[in-house]
Amino acid sequence: MIRLVNFVLRLVLGGLFVLAAVIKIMDPAAFAVDIQNYRFLPRAMVHPVAILLPWVELGAGVLLVLGVWRRAAALVIAVLCVAFLVAISQALARGLDVHCGCFGTLAAGRIGWRNLALDLVLLGMAVWLTRWQRE
Repeated sequence: MIRLVNFVLRLVLGGLFVLAAVIKIMDPAAFAVDIQNYRFLPRAMVHPVAILLPWVELGAGVLLVLGVWRRAAALVIAVLCVAFLVAISQALARGLDVHCGCFGTLAAGRIGWRNLALDLVLLGMAVWLTRWQRE
């Protein structure tokens, strides 16, 4: 049963990160604007993060879907989820009205508690896979 749960979680979590990454890779300028709107990173880091982050998401997502280095991929995704939680939380706490940027134009809505809840669910999935995945 654990194998089936892990398999489904790997496909869902990995697939979501692949989808999010591809959308961001296709329009890095728009993603850079989304990052800048959070007012979280120094301006000099916005463009490098907008270029690099989607490729990290893509790599971790593909590895998870393929079942290669599953624990490492799940750990990378867990770290990304924590970073996203921090970014969204600080924006909400500061009253910023920004687009999430999570899935590019597919989810172009404003950030809110729903984004935090989704990130917590994704983090939970990644932590589960990090803990219960056999290499």
